[in-house]
Amino acid sequence: MRDLRWRAYTEAGGNIIRDLFTEDRGGFFEDPALLDRLAVEKLERIAAEVQEAEGWKWTAAYLDFPHAHGMRRAYPRLVELSKADAAAYDAAQDEHERLTAEWEDADVDLPSEVDARFAELDAEIERIDAMRHAYDPDEIACGGVFVVVAHDGEARIERGFIRAEDEALEPEAADDGETVIDGVRVNGDGEIIDGDEQDGEGDHVSASEPEEEDGGDDGKPLPDSLIRDLTAHRTLALRLTLGEQPDMALIAVIHTLAAQTFYKGGGEAHCLEIRPTSNYLAAHADGIEDTAAAKMLADRHAGWAADMPRDVADLWGFVAGLDYASLMALLAHCASLTVNAVKLPWESNKRRAHETADKLATAVTLDMTAHWTPTVRAYLGRVTKAHILAAVREALGDEAAERIADKKKVEMAEAAEQLLAGTDWLPPVLRTERPAWLTDQQADAFATVAVETAPEAQNDDHFAVAAE
Repeated sequence: MRDLRWRAYTEAGGNIIRDLFTEDRGGFFEDPALLDRLAVEKLERIAAEVQEAEGWKWTAAYLDFPHAHGMRRAYPRLVELSKADAAAYDAAQDEHERLTAEWEDADVDLPSEVDARFAELDAEIERIDAMRHAYDPDEIACGGVFVVVAHDGEARIERGFIRAEDEALEPEAADDGETVIDGVRVNGDGEIIDGDEQDGEGDHVSASEPEEEDGGDDGKPLPDSLIRDLTAHRTLALRLTLGEQPDMALIAVIHTLAAQTFYKGGGEAHCLEIRPTSNYLAAHADGIEDTAAAKMLADRHAGWAADMPRDVADLWGFVAGLDYASLMALLAHCASLTVNAVKLPWESNKRRAHETADKLATAVTLDMTAHWTPTVRAYLGRVTKAHILAAVREALGDEAAERIADKKKVEMAEAAEQLLAGTDWLPPVLRTERPAWLTDQQADAFATVAVETAPEAQNDDHFAVAAE
């Protein structure tokens, strides 16, 4: 970790290897196991502070995030501010606006006391804004926190994980006061009920004995075969009708995707047989979960999760009540998590899928220079010298390549990283093909074109019908 200085390492008995060419306080840590232990101990101290301050049931410290934890994750929910906090927020906003109007046209530097007051108001507004989202106290009481090392060396705190054994289980209650637990019927006294039932006189009647048909018994359930027959006809009618109503089909598809994206067990809460899958990218690229792109995606997911109803049973009304722009944004998010453009050497049968991924990249104007740079760790240290020279030659010309051609592999890779910085060079596998319709004059503007806004609110009224 960044804060784990060499002094703590040496005080713990660690040795640092230096040579004549090492700058002051530089060198190599000889005992990486000791370094890891010290880092974990620091993470554990941070975890203990978080647990004491916030009240989580458990915390765990790791060097790398345990992506295979298999736990449900809870997210902060929107909460209403107290009257006192709301009043303080309004007062801070009003004063901030008043000071801004008073000093925005001034030709002099802000007096120190005014500048300090702006800082105080900004801090107060930010503090109260943070209170608008909070974890449910019940989720804090049964949930936990992971504290890990982020890619930049800082401590990364991830909250809201619920272990399977801490999930609240609600037994299924029968109408007659009995309870069904794990498929076993239990009476009010906690006694297991066997297969015999009592009739109205209190006598036991074996469940295996056939009962005489009562022509007046309207409460007797229909035969299973008839239920299958009737619901098959209903399913066919739903397929026909849904296919004639694209707006409702859109809502149904988004509901299906969202149920499985945001809820544990959400796969049983919808009737469309669509199964979204999301490939685990960390298995293919070390450190990818700590990149800026991964954080942006996680923040977007957390933002949607905070807005989702707590119970998946309420999801349909939530989705159907969204305006068109929000509906399409939710669809885009859920669909984006299923994208898989990873190329594996043994998957020779996925050629068409990769071709489609290329078309998708072109369609969304993917610019990988915003998400990836050719560093020693990411590329240059993992390819041959010929590939390194080819990259420099393509980006900067023959002269630049010749300047590093006689270097050893490690030195060449480090020099190439410096040379390629800011050139926007990408290996062919990361390049996006320019659309055929794009002219040279449009090329620069194409990369910055904003996505067209969604249709106006005339579509919203139609969607609102589904929420009723």
